[in-house]
Amino acid sequence: MELPATPSNASDSNEYPGATPASFEIAQDNNKRRSSSRSIKRRRFDDELVEYSLGLPGASLGKGDKRVRTQSYTSQMSDFPGTSSSLLASVQPHQERRRASSKISGGGSVGRKSRRKGQLSQLSTKDLGRWKPTDDLALILGVQQTNDLRIVHRGVKFSCRFTVGELQSRWYALLYNAEISRVAIAAMRNLHPDLVAAVQQQALYSTAEEELLGTLPSNSHPAPEKFQELLEQNPHVFYPSRTAKSLMAHWQLLKQYQLLPDQTVQPLPKNQSDGVMTFSDAEETINDSELHDFKEDGMDIEIQLADRVEKKDIRLLENSLSRWQVLVQSVAGGNVELDKNTLAVLRGRLVRYLMRSREIAVGRSTRDHSIDVDLSLEGPAAKVSRKQATIRLRNSGDFFMSSEGKRPIFVDGRPVLQGNKVKLNHNSVIEIAGLRFVFLVNQELISAIRQEAVKVNIPV
Repeated sequence: MELPATPSNASDSNEYPGATPASFEIAQDNNKRRSSSRSIKRRRFDDELVEYSLGLPGASLGKGDKRVRTQSYTSQMSDFPGTSSSLLASVQPHQERRRASSKISGGGSVGRKSRRKGQLSQLSTKDLGRWKPTDDLALILGVQQTNDLRIVHRGVKFSCRFTVGELQSRWYALLYNAEISRVAIAAMRNLHPDLVAAVQQQALYSTAEEELLGTLPSNSHPAPEKFQELLEQNPHVFYPSRTAKSLMAHWQLLKQYQLLPDQTVQPLPKNQSDGVMTFSDAEETINDSELHDFKEDGMDIEIQLADRVEKKDIRLLENSLSRWQVLVQSVAGGNVELDKNTLAVLRGRLVRYLMRSREIAVGRSTRDHSIDVDLSLEGPAAKVSRKQATIRLRNSGDFFMSSEGKRPIFVDGRPVLQGNKVKLNHNSVIEIAGLRFVFLVNQELISAIRQEAVKVNIPV
């Protein structure tokens, strides 16, 4: 009994009438198809579904196996009669060509990946974004001064927090990489002179420089002239940007941290019974008469400026004393308006202003300008001039108000323009920039003043 024809793809086992195996191989070679090395998930054909359901070998492909469309049911039926050996011969070279093409394409992808990795590593070594020209300059100065990258890492303040490995790789790049060194040198040459001077002033101190500073004893108090002399005597040792002031500051730091050669640090006592000297004990041993009085630069000028500011504040407080008296009287109350020392009262809604001199100025006080009657205590006085009006008492016992501000003053409803004056009577209503006051006259005191003026014949 013969088996029925096995269903497969057109490229597997479909035979056409009159076609020979040789002609089939020639047609297959002419119709070459490009294939990729990666596995493509595709839907199974009908014959593969049957093989998968029957559990035949070759039906399920693992991760390492490649999907080959020519491997179908025909590859498992070679022992049965009716299957063509020519088809198997045509399938094998086709599979070999696919494997060769996959190897070639795989090798090309590996080459591309290696080249890409090399480019990325080259870009990472440059790292031009983080390193600034000031960082390169500080790195070069630090290495020249100390010859130790670890000291440079601890003592130099860069724009970023670089590690010791990053400093080492950058230093090697500046030394041996021509492209990076050329770009860095060009950037450093374009720096502003002030930036270069700022970096040079922060250069680390070398061992030779600290040895020269250690020649000055720790119990002495050298003046800046001593450091200037030391700088002039050893110009080849000190860095060119050093000054006498900077040397003095560094010497004081060495003295503070007990780093001078003649300084010794007392070891901690081994026995707990031995007491450790505290700061209070050390302070008691100091004799104040042996201490020198060193005046800092500019201290006298600062003291004079502070004294001027304090005197000005005291003067302003004295000028504001009258305003506080008015406020206290308004809060305490009581009929203390018309006493024997008060000529008149300018009474508002909140405060009362007492007129105890023959002439008073009315307006608005500021920090630098004081006035007798400050209308800002009564209410909003932004529209009031600093000197709005003046109230005077004549020898005849009459009060006159002269307007001196830009805005007019209303007395009993009548406006008084700038440069004019008006007589004030008892209970006159004065309105200044929306603030209303009542003018009260001490009649007894004014009558006594008139009688004295008549006796002495004082002209009015």
